[in-house]
Amino acid sequence: MNAEHMVRRGVLAIAFAGLLAGGAYAQSQDPTPQQQDIQNDKKDIRSDKKDLAKDRADRNADQRDIHLDKRDLAKDRADRNADQKDINHDRRDLNKDRADRNADQRDIHHDKAQLARDDQKFGANSAQAQADRKDLQADRVDRNKDQRDINHDRKDLAKDRVDRNADQRDIHHDKKDLAKDRKDRNKDQKDVNKDKKDLHKDRKDLRQDRKGHK
Repeated sequence: MNAEHMVRRGVLAIAFAGLLAGGAYAQSQDPTPQQQDIQNDKKDIRSDKKDLAKDRADRNADQRDIHLDKRDLAKDRADRNADQKDINHDRRDLNKDRADRNADQRDIHHDKAQLARDDQKFGANSAQAQADRKDLQADRVDRNKDQRDINHDRKDLAKDRVDRNADQRDIHHDKKDLAKDRKDRNKDQKDVNKDKKDLHKDRKDLRQDRKGHK
């Protein structure tokens, strides 16, 4: 009976010791407030690093867009300037061809008057009248050629104006894109600066919590 009693007491002692060990283990598993602060600080630091990496990527993408916008703007300006040069050249050609056409028209009027005088004075079949008719025909050919050149110059001028206006619209569009991308880049840079400050603060908090834990 004493032996049985002793066995029961031993079993109870072992069970009680197990309960105490389990409680101690459970208590060791529950983090202290300082440990919880350290875990939170580490979590904040990981989050800050992710935000910083994302904002840097956005900032760099905006900077690439800015470079691209600048290239587009430079190209469109060069195209616009080239079109303006073409327009100026077309205007000069048009003015010259108009002057030539007008001169030819004056020659035609002069030839007609001369032909009428020579027909009356020397006769329609005279050498003078035949020479006048030849000059009149040559001046009409020149006048018609100049008129075709004028028509061609007008078409070129109209086309170059359309191209110049399209390039000017592209320039305005490029300027808007450039302004927008610069604004986005500046905003992302502010976010990067803020992320750096947050990361610095969270690292400082972590160091302080570790010192407090020690």
